[in-house]
Amino acid sequence: MKRHSLLLMALILALSLAAAACSRGGKGGTSDGGGTTLEFWTFNELHDQFYQHMAERWNEANPDRKINLKGIVYPYDDMHNKLLVALQSGTGAPDLADVELNKFPNFLKGTPQLVPLNDIVEPELDHLVRSRLDIYAKDGKYYGIDFHVGASVIYYNKEILDQAGVNPDSIRTWDDFEAAGRKVLEATGKPMATVELSDMWSIWPQVAQASGGDDLQTADGRPNLTGDVVVRPLQFQKRLLDQGIAVTAPGGNHHAEEYYGFMNDGGAASVWMPMWYMGRFTDYMPDLKGKIVIKPMPAWNAGEPRSAGMGGTGTVITTLSKNIELAKDFLAYAKLSREGNIEIWRFLGFDPLRSDVWDAPELREPNKFTDYFGDDIFDVLLEVKDEIEGVVVNEQTPAISDAFRTSVLVRILQDGEDPVKVLEETQAQLP
Repeated sequence: MKRHSLLLMALILALSLAAAACSRGGKGGTSDGGGTTLEFWTFNELHDQFYQHMAERWNEANPDRKINLKGIVYPYDDMHNKLLVALQSGTGAPDLADVELNKFPNFLKGTPQLVPLNDIVEPELDHLVRSRLDIYAKDGKYYGIDFHVGASVIYYNKEILDQAGVNPDSIRTWDDFEAAGRKVLEATGKPMATVELSDMWSIWPQVAQASGGDDLQTADGRPNLTGDVVVRPLQFQKRLLDQGIAVTAPGGNHHAEEYYGFMNDGGAASVWMPMWYMGRFTDYMPDLKGKIVIKPMPAWNAGEPRSAGMGGTGTVITTLSKNIELAKDFLAYAKLSREGNIEIWRFLGFDPLRSDVWDAPELREPNKFTDYFGDDIFDVLLEVKDEIEGVVVNEQTPAISDAFRTSVLVRILQDGEDPVKVLEETQAQLP
């Protein structure tokens, strides 16, 4: 009797798990063009919608090679864990999958169970922002293709700057920014900027834009937390906070509901974030429409880089796919072609990997972003085209990011501890 009960419970559990998987994947889509089925996993419903859109366009252009794209959207951690288990076990993996930047190093350990993409990437390299491909590479092989450059820019509230008599075009260095912040604070009583305590979007761009190729890690992958390129930005942010020129982001980061409300009410004069943050303004800070201007980030010294590529999701093809060549051709069409990059902007509002489309007329067509920010959005990207620094990403990246999010930033920026001391202690504790 007990044995039958256990079997019944096991069956119920298995059916429940299967139903849960179907439920989690219910937000996905399936193209209806027939043809070869390609399964695609992601953690972002908009990414699935984009690929379904591109599958329809692919089928129209390739009637003899139609694909039936079966998209499944899982929660973030579930998808990455499920994918890792499937690849390690050699069964159950999809043809294509999205892998977020901070999780990507886990999929490059040992011999990657991912398909090298050099044969579709290298013919287009002259048109692509190469640093955004290097973060998904190992031993000279490219394993993932991003949706965007993620170029860091600074968003200024021109209404506040005008009240203080500050011209954003005169802010060329971070020293200029600090001086302008004093004027803004004195004239308006408002801080010049906000900095994060629980995420990396304030600190990592400032670290990465420093010249030399080193950031939180050296170019060859050694932890670099005690290096000047890390210490200086934290000392700078702490100094702004001590003077009242900056405040910590309400809610701890620039994606918190408290922060959106604070900024929507004109709480601070600027924030530096990647280009993809435009969608947060349009969706969550509607009252700032027409007030925000986008400019290059200030440089640490005149002539040094004014941007860095931040965030990202690399789409991969697994070695377990039975249709690798078709999957590669479709991925190239969706993410590397001129047409695909234009659609990335139109559909997702991301800054495309192909820099040769940044001045294309299609990117000047009216949409919710041009309505909000004006029609010169891509002028900024063209201005910093050769100044978008990359970041060093490897197996240490998740541990370093976690340390900053949970401890380093709070200890230095909120509790006022000495940056050098905190960074030395943190580096010594890294595995």
